[in-house]
Amino acid sequence: MSADTNLLSLVQDPSAAIEAIGAFLDGLPADRRLAETRSLARGDQRALYGKAEASAPLTLGDYVPAITPARTEVIHDGRNTLPLPASLKLFQKRFARPEDGTPRLFGYNQSPFLGPIGPGFFVALATAGRSEWEARGGIVVDYFQVPDGPVPDGWPKVVPNSKGLQTFVYNGTRDFLRKVSAHVSIGAAYKGEKALDHYFMLCRQEG
Repeated sequence: MSADTNLLSLVQDPSAAIEAIGAFLDGLPADRRLAETRSLARGDQRALYGKAEASAPLTLGDYVPAITPARTEVIHDGRNTLPLPASLKLFQKRFARPEDGTPRLFGYNQSPFLGPIGPGFFVALATAGRSEWEARGGIVVDYFQVPDGPVPDGWPKVVPNSKGLQTFVYNGTRDFLRKVSAHVSIGAAYKGEKALDHYFMLCRQEG
């Protein structure tokens, strides 16, 4: 790749496959990788989500590596495509493995709207076995569910997404995630079974 290659140019190149995009991101230092994930507008994230249909399915281990103890958070820095000022598009999804050993992850959204809106708790699950979901991505972030066991120390109090203003943001929503690289994934938001045409990128922090 040339010295001026960047994520935007690869996404906009019809000949650039998801494998090339993943290799590019994998070869970057962590700070530049994060910066690249924050460079895509809505149409570019939509295009990347389309390219990522050909990627290998995500696993829960892409979000919380297997060596991570239960109730230990792993942070993924995110940027969404909502019609907001640039600084307010930034957020984090924080994931942790539950103590009960079940194949799922607990999580919530750390964002500028945590106070007024709420934490947006969720349960993340593999989509394997549900063909209509598998086509959307390997992992679903399911806001129909919230953690039903202990969460990491320091997390907000677990509340249902039907409570307060977060009803209008998270309630009845699912995000479907596709793999981009070892650290990066892209998600598409659905309200019930309806695609919202809003996307977000996640970049896992290195522990």
